[in-house]
Amino acid sequence: MSFDRHLAEIAREFPDWTIWRSDAGRWWATRHHPLTSAQREAGCAMTIDADEPEGLREQLLDQQERSGGTCR
Repeated sequence: MSFDRHLAEIAREFPDWTIWRSDAGRWWATRHHPLTSAQREAGCAMTIDADEPEGLREQLLDQQERSGGTCR
């Protein structure tokens, strides 16, 4: 699958995040809105990264699952 297609699919699946790939080839996601104190306490992250798009998707899913969805 092409870079653009991966990017579009992940962005569509996680609309509360900005998704991009760095010049170094790492995949990144950062939230559109600041974390609440409850989200920080649940271990939510403002920005995450991975080597591959599948790894980024897994981390994004993990963020959604933390604390019963607190990290959405």
